[in-house]
Parts: sequence; C-alpha cells; structure tokens
Amino acid sequence: LFSESARRYGLPSPKGILLLGPPGTGKSLTAKIVSNQWKLPLLKLDFGKIFSGLVGSSEENMRQALKTAEALSPTVLWVDEIEKGIAGGKTSSSDGGTASRVFGSLLTWMQENKSTVFVIATANDISKLPPELLRKGRLDEIFFLDLPNENERKEIFRIHLRRKKRDPLK
Repeated sequence: LFSESARRYGLPSPKGILLLGPPGTGKSLTAKIVSNQWKLPLLKLDFGKIFSGLVGSSEENMRQALKTAEALSPTVLWVDEIEKGIAGGKTSSSDGGTASRVFGSLLTWMQENKSTVFVIATANDISKLPPELLRKGRLDEIFFLDLPNENERKEIFRIHLRRKKRDPLK
C-alpha cells in the first residue's frame, strides 16, 4: 500500500493500527513481524527517552523522534505500551502540562502525517487510553489480541517441543 502503483490507483496510505490485549499475547511480536514481512525498518518510540527535565526539551524530543521516522520512511513506528507513555496526557498538573503537550504533538502528527510511516501502537489497558487517540483518522484499525484457548496452548506447546527435538505426544 506504500507503493507508487498503489498511489496511482488511488489507494490511501495506511496510517497504523492499535493492538490491545493482556501482556504475553504477542502484540510486540506482531509489530516485529509486520516490519519483517513488509521488509521495512522498525523504529521503537520509547517514551522513557522522550521525557526530559529541561523545559521544552520533551516536546522537542518528540518532534525529533517523529522527524526521524519521517526521514527513514517508509518505515514501521512501534509505540509500545502507549498508555504508559501518555498517561500524563489526561492529568498533567504535576508536570506543568508537559505530558499533555507531548501527547498533543503525537496526536497531531498521527492525524496530519503524509509520509509513509505505519504506526503500530500496543496497549494492555484500553481504559487508560484517551478517546482522542482512538478516533478514526489517526489509526486505521484496532485489534484485540487475547490469550490462547486450551487447544491453542496445546499447539503452541507442541511447536516448542518439536523445536527442542522432543516428541509432543510423550
């Protein structure tokens, strides 16, 4: 969908997806697999490195991170555990509004971005995500990844036993 032929055909460039689910369901692995299958570089946006103690530097760090993603496009931008990085966006009285401004920069970029950067955001808890992130136009789809059921767990176990050259039936 990022190709010139797709643009000529009139297909819009995909913006991204949000993967929701409990820890251990493969959300992060999915981001890595998409990058690998599409043969695109994978960039991980680390909110821990965005926030800084200097006034205005957190906002500048976010702008620089997004510019880097655009400069390397086409690419996959993985925003792991986005709810933890933007938690301060809801109530930011303790940080002078920094988290709210950083979050606002990300939202604006997601809405207006025209470069070929595909965002894969992961989250464990949808209740901690602000509604403005979930609205159409910022992400294409939201997927829920659940823990495997009993039969799926058995098959996963068989796969791992075979990798260790063990008979899964014993």
